Amino acid sequence: MSHPIPNTNNAESCQIIIPQKELKRKFDVYISCTSFAHHVAAKNKWIALVSTKVETNNPEAELQAGLKLLGPIDAQFLHVRDLYEPTDDGVQSKAFISRSFDAETHFRTEVIDILDIYKRITGKDMDLSPPKKDENGKEEQ
Repeated sequence: MSHPIPNTNNAESCQIIIPQKELKRKFDVYISCTSFAHHVAAKNKWIALVSTKVETNNPEAELQAGLKLLGPIDAQFLHVRDLYEPTDDGVQSKAFISRSFDAETHFRTEVIDILDIYKRITGKDMDLSPPKKDENGKEEQ
């Protein structure tokens, strides 16, 4: 796109989730937009992703509520892909495989999957607390 998403205060990036109930669907529609400011697009360009889990034989129509929010679109690509998940938890086989990325553009389910894989590998939860610092503000060893 050659502009930010309308009604986002000219945001250089944003995340919009249209609740499934609002659209009378089973799944939410996700919109993620980033721009040239994040060095992911050419100068004065924005890249928007609109995604959801397919519910019908017309996936493009399922995205229309999200696409309408974008304003004029310079180029558009539609891609439908299957979702995969491992057939075992990896504990026995020692092959720890993640699930496919789903439609959520904020990566919530991917983070949950990664934390679960870490626990299966190490036997403990991942510690994401900030490192402790000494009285000089340096990280303790």
